[in-house]
Amino acid sequence: MKKCALVCNPNSGHNKKKPIIEKMIDVLKEYDYETEVYYTKYSGHAKKIIMSLKDDIDLVVSLGGDGTFNEVVTGNFKRPKKLLLSHIPLGTTNDLGAIFGLGKNPITNLKMILEGTVKGIDICMINDQPFVYVAGLGKFTDVAYNTPRKLKKNFGYMAYMFNALKSFNQKTHLFEMSYEIDGEVYTGLYSFALVCNARRMAGINVFQDVKMDDGKFEVLFSNITAKKDIIKSLYYFKANGIKNVPGFYFFRTDNLKIRLKDYPKNNWCIDGEKLRDRSLTFDIKIVKGLEMLLPNKELKNIFIS
Repeated sequence: MKKCALVCNPNSGHNKKKPIIEKMIDVLKEYDYETEVYYTKYSGHAKKIIMSLKDDIDLVVSLGGDGTFNEVVTGNFKRPKKLLLSHIPLGTTNDLGAIFGLGKNPITNLKMILEGTVKGIDICMINDQPFVYVAGLGKFTDVAYNTPRKLKKNFGYMAYMFNALKSFNQKTHLFEMSYEIDGEVYTGLYSFALVCNARRMAGINVFQDVKMDDGKFEVLFSNITAKKDIIKSLYYFKANGIKNVPGFYFFRTDNLKIRLKDYPKNNWCIDGEKLRDRSLTFDIKIVKGLEMLLPNKELKNIFIS
């Protein structure tokens, strides 16, 4: 039989994990997998679990939120031999699950994955810290990691909305930033910066025609500060798309160097979690070498080949 390591974050989402795990083990057995289950016990534990796995593991199944999968990916990049990964969402927003075409039923999701296709996926690095789909700094970007876990447990996605509304009512601070692309340097004042490798974030489809294997990532900067302009930007976004919003600056690249004049009020957010790096300079690039077993449903929409 093939070997599967199932890495579960017991604190993700609302589901009772034990019945789900038991059903998953049965399904994996039907697909000729012998499964060992690993429960995370603290932040960063998933990374250590992946780093400690033997090389004969045929498949790793991540079971949790986007942050759990980020830890799994981070641990995988620390290994000499990379393991084949998959991800089943059990968190609150589950952007990655939606991007990959997964629904809310974890057992159905598992079957879709096991009948899917192995794809090579681009991973972004910010100062050598991997992120799978989004890194953000500035206005609203701290909502994901500053929303209390108890609120997320009780109110789900609405907890983020409550916190986002609180952020909306607070004064927007600009930060001075210079950035370098292909040797050209630009400087300006910005309210937020986003670097993405997927079309969706915070439960919203933000970008169009984004491929996760094209060797590039999407970048969005904004200098909007006034509440009325924030509201207007939402209207323009809905009517005309992200590229046609006044005060938004969008481009695609495979390399980006950011230098901040001062330390920002909040940390970067990567895949919904706080980046602990408090540097002033951030080097962002694409790396290859990660393979995932993915359901076939969305492959044509998110991959070139």
